[in-house]
Order: sequence, then structure tokens, then C-alpha cells
Amino acid sequence: MQAAARRSLRRWLVRLVLPALLTGCATTPAPQPPPPSPLKTPDIRISADGRTASLRLDVLTFNIEGVPGRGGRGGELRRIGEHLAQMRQAGEAPDIVLFQEAFSAEAKYAVRSAGYAEVAFGPARKQRRQLPGAGSRSGHKWSKGELGLKLVGSGLAIASVYRLETTASEPFSRRACAGFDCLSNKGALFARVVIPGMPGALDLFDTHMNAQGASRVSARRHLPVHRAQVWELFDFMSAHREPRNPVLLGGDFNMRRSLPRFDVFRATQRLQLAQQYCMAQPDFCQVQMSWDGDAPWMDTQDLQLFQSGQSVTIRPIREESLFDGKPGSPQLSDHDGYRVIYELSWPVASAAPSQIGRPSAKSPP
Repeated sequence: MQAAARRSLRRWLVRLVLPALLTGCATTPAPQPPPPSPLKTPDIRISADGRTASLRLDVLTFNIEGVPGRGGRGGELRRIGEHLAQMRQAGEAPDIVLFQEAFSAEAKYAVRSAGYAEVAFGPARKQRRQLPGAGSRSGHKWSKGELGLKLVGSGLAIASVYRLETTASEPFSRRACAGFDCLSNKGALFARVVIPGMPGALDLFDTHMNAQGASRVSARRHLPVHRAQVWELFDFMSAHREPRNPVLLGGDFNMRRSLPRFDVFRATQRLQLAQQYCMAQPDFCQVQMSWDGDAPWMDTQDLQLFQSGQSVTIRPIREESLFDGKPGSPQLSDHDGYRVIYELSWPVASAAPSQIGRPSAKSPP
């Protein structure tokens, strides 16, 4: 092993292993997050003709950079949790947050300290894949972190103001990782969200896929791995999704400026990209964030995708960034938060009488 490679591996081991050891040896108990808030009752509106019920759902995708041992992150992670809690208390917080990189104890505390009624984590560090794997990476590059062991879990979490009826998680297979990404047990997290008054439920998926340059291996190695993860994500979604329900998929897909990655992903995922929808439907979807070029989804790692169910239609009505450095929205991670407000609507005839909301002078835009 070359000296430079040994130094690189040593730095990663110190950053990931030493903080875990110190945490395990500490005698001071970890701070307890505040108690979770009560479950939310949605504001369901009825169209002027009395035929359609609808509600709005606010969803944030946010990679919080919660990597163990990364200097200065403890304070910023605490501020993420505090800021979300303040927004929630003011009635301005997202209804659902899809977190990535909640690896460290401080990051997990940040997730819980936001005070959401329901929180799910996974896959855990030692969790093994149960579904068939698509990975076919050959050999190990020991100096690039491909050690055959996982030092942290997936870093995925879902926080919700609505009840999570069912949750499940699945890591990517052992041969579906490349470079230093192999030190974390990346994969996907599922939650079935029950929204009072809405027929059925919402199926929700969160994921974080293999990095490109940050994995410290060449595209020749990380590109086939990403392709395998795309297929493994598809299989996981197929195993847990109820086709009658609307579905949302979000996360850090690590496809920025990579057409080979994006093309394979779009070939398997028939869900609509929120950004593509909003660009094509400017009369129905407000964009309150800066976009460069005619394909802004290629300029970011963070995406949200959606698809309607049999009874419930879902569509984006507003997009914006959060934790992006604007006044009142501090930048506390190496990613901005990506926020999408959706309208979910369904025929009043498909809801039980007790589920029907209050009349409105007009349908929401």
C-alpha cells in the first residue's frame, strides 16, 4: 500500500472510529431531546363544487453533514435541530423531513431534538440486506476504504408530524459500494404515513447513494456501483410500496452533472421529478429558489420524486430552499435543504363522512 494511500485511510479511520470509541467510553449521559410534539391534524379543504377534498403536505430533503469527527459540526447540528423546533412551534416547519448523513450521535440528537411526533432511522450499522443484491464490484481497494466492514449506519432518518404506520429499511448489498462510501451502511428507508382524513396512506422513501469524487475512486469503479444501487432501490420500493397509495421518494442521489448515472436512474424510476414538473407547469407550481440552466435537477444531489395513487392525486405547488443562508434560514450544512410543498387531492365520494374537511371558497392553487 502506498504511503499516500495509507495516510488517506488513516485519516478516515481516525475521523470515523475514534469518535465512536470516545463516545462509547464516555461516562456523561447524552442529553435528552425534548418530548415529541402531538400528531398533527391536517387542514382538509373542500372545493367550491363540493366534489374534491385536498390538503397540503410540506416535505424537506436535507443532508445534514453529520459525519463523526468532522470539526465544528456539533454546534451546527444542534442549531439544525433547534431551528426546526422553532419553526415547528411557529407552525412554519415542514410536515416531513427526509434526513441524510445523520451518522453521528450529535446528528441523531439533532433529528430528535426537532421535536417531530414520529421519527424512524435505518438501516443500522450491522443490518444485512435481505433482498437479492445487484452489486458486482470485484475485489477490495483496501486503501480506499473498501475494508469489508461498516463503521457507521446509513445516516437516514424520517421525521413526521403524522403517524408512521409501517417502517422498513434495507441496506445496499456488500458489493454495491465503492471507495470510502463502503464504510457506511447506505441504503433506503421506507415509511407509510397515515394522514387523518385522506383515503389510504402515503408511501415515503428516503435514500443516500454512492458518492462520485468524494468516494476517492474512479468513475470506472463507482459508476457500476451506483447502477447496482439504482436497481436495489427499485427492488426495495417494489417490495414495500402499495400501488394504490401516492408515493414520494427523496434523498441525496449523488447524480449531479452525471448523465450516465441519471439516465440509468430514470430508466428504472417512473416517478416524476418535482423540478421537471414545476418547470413544465409554471402556472401550477411556484419556484422560489434559484435555478441555473434548463435542467436544474442535474445541478444538485438532492431530489424529490412523486407519483399519484389510485384515489389520491399528488402534485407539487411550490419549491424552495431552506438552510440556505437567507435571512432567517441559516446555512448549517454543506447541502441546502430542498423543500417541496405538495397538494394531495381526492374525490369526496372516496372518503368516509367523518373524513370530510371544511368547505373552501375555492380550491387551493
